[in-house]
Amino acid sequence: MSKSVLAIGGHIGDMDLTAGPTLAKLVLEGASATIVALTYGERGHPRVSPEEYKVQKIAEGAAFAAGIGADFRVLDYSDGFLPDNDEAAMQVASIIRETTPDTIITHWKRSIHRDHEHAARIAERGRFLASLPIDHELPRHSVQRFLYAENWEDAEGFEPSLYVTIPDEGFELWAKAIQGQAFARGETYGFRYIDYYTALMTMRGCLAGQKRACAFADTSSPATVLAGP
Repeated sequence: MSKSVLAIGGHIGDMDLTAGPTLAKLVLEGASATIVALTYGERGHPRVSPEEYKVQKIAEGAAFAAGIGADFRVLDYSDGFLPDNDEAAMQVASIIRETTPDTIITHWKRSIHRDHEHAARIAERGRFLASLPIDHELPRHSVQRFLYAENWEDAEGFEPSLYVTIPDEGFELWAKAIQGQAFARGETYGFRYIDYYTALMTMRGCLAGQKRACAFADTSSPATVLAGP
């Protein structure tokens, strides 16, 4: 079981949907969890201005994290314009050094969204930079495990190798918290995210021999069913 996990998403809400049930489970088991959104996701509403939706998204992200007992942070990058550079990676490296996670969860490497692909590379690079003996006010930290979450928008080449069982209490905690996200409720472009990810947990649970499970790609380990990453 992880003692500390860091989930890094391209936009506010990404990790809430994909890694959220696992984070809720781990928090219930005594772990600390931090959700980092690299952009606000403020351009994702067809009827609300980016300026207004940014405020809403920050409030929704903070409320979700509080609802499952996690910490929440968002970096100052704009939706659709997340850079893939060392400046962003160093910001993530600083968070890694501060929170000292033993597990990182992020997007799969290939996606229909460039921000998702950049988030994966920034997380990978940040993990590397956090482990280096460079001039920094915090000591270096090496992350033991690096996982890629299952996301329908990041499906190309994704092959799950880790199934994390989601108990009823963790699922219910997530289900209540995710209702606070307007896009997850289908109020932006109509996609029923909550229904999709609830059904996905059921399907993955069938494959794992459990009631519900979340799937991850762990490129360093063989296929496994675990109580937690």
